[in-house]
Amino acid sequence: MAGEEQEGGDAQYFAPRPSVRSERRERRFLYRGELLSFVVDRGVFASRDLDPGTALLIEHLGVRPADRVLDVGCGWGAVGIAAAKVDPAVRVVLTDVNHRALRLARENIARNGIHNAETRLGSLFDPVGSERFDLIATNPPYRAGRPLVLDLLREAPAHLTPDGRFLMVGKGSQGVRFYQQWLTEHWPGPVTVVARRSGYRVLVAQVGRTPPVNRSVRSPPERSSDRREAAHPVAKPRAPRE
Repeated sequence: MAGEEQEGGDAQYFAPRPSVRSERRERRFLYRGELLSFVVDRGVFASRDLDPGTALLIEHLGVRPADRVLDVGCGWGAVGIAAAKVDPAVRVVLTDVNHRALRLARENIARNGIHNAETRLGSLFDPVGSERFDLIATNPPYRAGRPLVLDLLREAPAHLTPDGRFLMVGKGSQGVRFYQQWLTEHWPGPVTVVARRSGYRVLVAQVGRTPPVNRSVRSPPERSSDRREAAHPVAKPRAPRE
């Protein structure tokens, strides 16, 4: 699987229109006692299977009935669909800049009988305007570079309700300790590590008073020579498949 990343299978997952050849596969895994079915593809993050970081994030979503949930950088939709399965009253928005990823997410929503989720195309919070959510969950696009991930962290509080939660997953080689420290220093509320496994950690950040939406201070694009974030790992799901 690492070889696929080196050859570009996952390297373009944060591009609007990946040029890598499509190679669709079907994957299944258990969630809350139900067998879910997904189609995955090259040019989308975790193009062969559910990666261990996303699996850990799903285990610790903590979705409450009637929550409004935002899945930022949804890929083929695992996190958003898991959130939608918690309760029919939950409402989920899945966003991604990648056209292929969003088509897969839309297809996977339908094939799993989800009626309380929708997909929107665009970068970070652009697709949701000034909307606010009870939970924002993300496995950030680390390979897109640190400035983009910091934009995600800066803008998130403005899209949370007063008691909202921001949930993210990462591992040491992706700089998760740096982002944890940044959140601790800049976030308008407590930051906690709620799970650790195999080098991954899930962070939850809560807010008090939410600031107005302001995208005028986004970081400039990062030069490719400055990118030092490691690639997302891709691994087999931890739940059994048929």
